[in-house]
Amino acid sequence: MDFAGFFQQYWPLLLLALWFGYKWWNARRVVGMLPALRQQGATLVDVRSEAEFAGGSAPGSINIPLPALGSRLGEIPKTAPVVLCCASGTRSGMAKMLLKKHGYAQVFNIGKWTHLLP
Repeated sequence: MDFAGFFQQYWPLLLLALWFGYKWWNARRVVGMLPALRQQGATLVDVRSEAEFAGGSAPGSINIPLPALGSRLGEIPKTAPVVLCCASGTRSGMAKMLLKKHGYAQVFNIGKWTHLLP
């Protein structure tokens, strides 16, 4: 099988691998930036459900479940960076798009909430 045949057959798997690779790389990048973001007064927002948050959370993070985020934007200052987390990085990715749409300039998706732990 040549490359074109391989690509035609396996392009969905390759695309999926690229997506997960990007999520991993981006989370690592934000983890590295976290000390500087904390120094800048970053707001740490966990967009998991209240029950998930009650089961474990990072110190200093606030819980605004993703479905409620649009109505609770006033709780998140626009003047400081915002670091978003959830269980896997998917909901926090959606939250990042929402905040960007509403004029937040510095928004970072760290992925799993455990990446916020010291």
